[in-house]
Amino acid sequence: MVGAAPFAASLLAQGKKVPVGIELYSVRGELTKDLKASVTAVAKIGYEVVEFYSPYYSWTPDAAKDVRKLLDDLGIKCLSTHNSPQSISPEGISKAIELNQIIGSKAIIIASAGKVADVDGWKAFAASLAAAQEKLRPQGMMTGFHNHQTEWRPIGDTRPMDIIAGGTPKDVVLQLDCGTCVEAGVDPVAWINKNPGRIRSLHLKDWGAGDGRGYNVAFGEGDVPWKGIFAAAEATGGVEYYLIEQEIAGADGEFGMAKKCLDNYKKMRA
Repeated sequence: MVGAAPFAASLLAQGKKVPVGIELYSVRGELTKDLKASVTAVAKIGYEVVEFYSPYYSWTPDAAKDVRKLLDDLGIKCLSTHNSPQSISPEGISKAIELNQIIGSKAIIIASAGKVADVDGWKAFAASLAAAQEKLRPQGMMTGFHNHQTEWRPIGDTRPMDIIAGGTPKDVVLQLDCGTCVEAGVDPVAWINKNPGRIRSLHLKDWGAGDGRGYNVAFGEGDVPWKGIFAAAEATGGVEYYLIEQEIAGADGEFGMAKKCLDNYKKMRA
């Protein structure tokens, strides 16, 4: 989106905090049972932004309008969605645009490339992101990619993430999943600094080495170097919002873990 990175920079220069939201996959069990109650619950916990994941693509426009009314009534926003590659395919992108526009989302983020076998496959995937961006840019929208562990593993002398970054326009978002980046042995701060203005959103997912840790740890209780990540994201990355994501809820349940993560975030940023 033209002007988004300068907007983010001016926002930070004015001393305004970056909004913190939640990837609703964190409360997927509750969301599946009752979307309205779940979105209401995370808003009451204090989240300012939500990110819907791939099942949203099955909504009708009327269902999307109901969700938009709920968001507006709660005073929160959906700034991006998680998607399969279908959402940016020539036959699927129009539906994705319509649904995202209705709920107020500007970014159609691809959460998985699907099965990609080799360097040529990753180059083709990057080309599909670039082609989608050409369609989205005139709409004031963008696409992007959300990494997991796989994209950091070298294929020969290159990594899929480098192919994606190098094969897409600068306004394609590189949404950084921090936990999987650290688990893969990659320095997230170096990655942010290498891609200025492209890290418009981050998934604040923690990870800890050792038995019983992994993705069981709550945000702020693992091994991810959050202080350096926040500094780089806000000085260089062009971050516009953060999204807490928790894969494993634990004994307190999904809403309990969502509250704990946000509490930890607020303490860390105080």
